[in-house]
Amino acid sequence: MRATGIVRRIDELGRVVIPKEIRRTQRIRQGDALEIFTEADGKVIFRKYSQMAELNELAGAYAEVLAKQLSAPVMVCDRDTVVAVSGGTRGELLGKHITPELEKLLAARGIYTAPRDPSRKVHAVTGVDSRTLECAAPIVVGGDIEGGVCLLGSARTDPPDDAQTGAMRIAAAFLARWMEE
Repeated sequence: MRATGIVRRIDELGRVVIPKEIRRTQRIRQGDALEIFTEADGKVIFRKYSQMAELNELAGAYAEVLAKQLSAPVMVCDRDTVVAVSGGTRGELLGKHITPELEKLLAARGIYTAPRDPSRKVHAVTGVDSRTLECAAPIVVGGDIEGGVCLLGSARTDPPDDAQTGAMRIAAAFLARWMEE
């Protein structure tokens, strides 16, 4: 961990303000959950908490089944990063940040399907131009967007059919239900 040179004092209620620069670079937004823990040497560590990341094994298994069923790569993400991938793109995408466009699509709370025009397709992951988003279903838990299930393709991939869109919707609902329980 590198020092940032920013010092903040704790107020009388035990609160501390996380500087805007750190919130921006770490993609911490209002309402995000932070995990707080300590180390033996007295360090207090704040880390973004992702309920989806804790389900990465289940999400990975589910993504594998979907990818085989749909014959296309599938990824599961939280609100910031890819937590599970299947379909031969695991090393390329796992742990990478999702694009701001995908964040907005998930925040819209509806199923997204890609347009036919390849020039209007959205990229799913920052820094990876080879993968476009063909379909995305938000995972909504307790009224909050926790992530999404995404069908991936390329600029040449045809838009998803009704069966693929339905499978994405069911996958998102299954993972949301699992998280609620």
